[in-house]
Amino acid sequence: MRDNLKQEEFDSPIQTATRFDSHSDSENDTQSTSVKYNSSFITRRKSIPKEALGCDDSDNKMTINAKPRKKLWLRIMALLVFFLCLAVFLVPKERLKFSLDQDDGIFDDDLPGPISDSDHQTDDTTSAPQTTTSPLTTSHCKKPYPGRPLIQYALMIDAGSTGSRIHVYRFNYCNNSPQLEDEVFHHVEPGLSSYDDKPEAAAESLDVLMAVALKHVPAQLHSCTPVAVKATAGLRLLGSKKSLRILNAVRKRLESRYPFPIIANEGVAIMDGRDEGVYAWITVNYLLQRIGSAHKQPTAAIFDLGGGSTQIVFEPDSAEDSAVAPGEHRYELQYGGHTYVLYQHSYLDYGLMSARKRIKEFMIKMWYNIKSKKGSTGVKAEELDETTPHPCLPKNYTEELPLKDILPSSDDVATIVGTGAGHAQCRAVTEHLFDKNKECSLSPCAFDGVYQPSLRETFSVNDIYAFSYFYDRANPLGMPTEFSLGELRELTDAVCAGDVSKFAHLPEATKALEKNPHYCMDLTFIYGLLHYGYEIPLDREVKIAKKIKGIETGWCLGAAIAVLDSAHWCKT
Repeated sequence: MRDNLKQEEFDSPIQTATRFDSHSDSENDTQSTSVKYNSSFITRRKSIPKEALGCDDSDNKMTINAKPRKKLWLRIMALLVFFLCLAVFLVPKERLKFSLDQDDGIFDDDLPGPISDSDHQTDDTTSAPQTTTSPLTTSHCKKPYPGRPLIQYALMIDAGSTGSRIHVYRFNYCNNSPQLEDEVFHHVEPGLSSYDDKPEAAAESLDVLMAVALKHVPAQLHSCTPVAVKATAGLRLLGSKKSLRILNAVRKRLESRYPFPIIANEGVAIMDGRDEGVYAWITVNYLLQRIGSAHKQPTAAIFDLGGGSTQIVFEPDSAEDSAVAPGEHRYELQYGGHTYVLYQHSYLDYGLMSARKRIKEFMIKMWYNIKSKKGSTGVKAEELDETTPHPCLPKNYTEELPLKDILPSSDDVATIVGTGAGHAQCRAVTEHLFDKNKECSLSPCAFDGVYQPSLRETFSVNDIYAFSYFYDRANPLGMPTEFSLGELRELTDAVCAGDVSKFAHLPEATKALEKNPHYCMDLTFIYGLLHYGYEIPLDREVKIAKKIKGIETGWCLGAAIAVLDSAHWCKT
């Protein structure tokens, strides 16, 4: 009975016997098994021979025949091979590539400093949308414009007074004019001027920036990627001898250690003030797509307000070539097959920080000249100890100023006290800075005796873009990206009146006003510069911007575009 039980326990789960219909008549009953399903149980009709079950007569141990199981494994292996082949065929190659190509420079761990792809999002600059598919191709087109390379890189180093930064620009030439695809940058401190008598050390400070260029520019394009180093006021203040030694050391290091060609004219130099304004004009109009097309389009004017100077650049909308008189203010730009006759000027000492200083000093001079009754040359140092009231500062705000800029022989300080007198009283002070009564040798003049075509007559329709401090003072107070000068005046009235309630819906604006006691003075000067200085009507609208299409409105992009337009760098 025990043997029968074992046989039944074995037979039931296997159930591999051949099933016969009830009317079937088998002639080989001794070598097959007929299983009859009756309700919920199974009855074994005939026993299975030991040979069929693989029984070993020698030791009465039973082994299962492996043939069915081998067939099953073969089928499973066949299915696995099939699905593996299907996966290889369907999955994109990029997903199967893993990280095998680390010799392309992107994963270079030997770069000095903490340089990584996060550079795209740091150092207060931006990146254009990255739409590229590989370092040498683009998703915008398959073939370049005739005579142009498909991909072109350009390197621009802004050597400022506090630090230096590199911009690595990537363009495509799907059309005749370059189209910006990507911008990578990196910033280092201090600036070149901080090295003073160490020109070699100044040059070495740019190695980190050049490592960024080596990392992001494909090796195949190194020899045709132009580089330029443009220094600003920082080096100029060192004097010609010291600045020239630093610039020569920079040029020598770039030529001896790096594969990038330096542009021929002014490749490593102190940038002229007028070039800074014109390059900013190129940047803005390029991003607005006003230049670079087959048909010439109306362009936008740019107003840039820095700390030490302010620039104006615009193309008078007159068809006559004489719209801009000959002189240093006239700038003829050839770009994209078109000629642009621009008016440009950079006003030194009319930057916001310089204006603050001059507005405060004006009140000190005026107040004590009145007290002394001796005119502008009769100021005595002993009479400058008393406080000076100032209408452009909040009531009871106090500040001490050194007198050496007013009286070079004096080491004393003067104390000014704010009166909070309001916009009109402050405007009466700031308007003196523009010196509208100064002799105008070439008419018409805007202010300070400087020639300028009338914006009312020659630029009455096209857009005006203002950035830098224009943006930094108006935007935090809730001003839209486009407003009239009349609206700017209303804003200035509210700020100078100390009416903070008008900004209750903007917590950040309230904080900005409390933090900066010069807000009334700054806005009054900005309003005076645009309306009283440049004579822009109150109903004329101005657009403020820090970025256009994600790119800062600075001069670097414009300078890079001008370099590419001047020559064909990479072979087609």
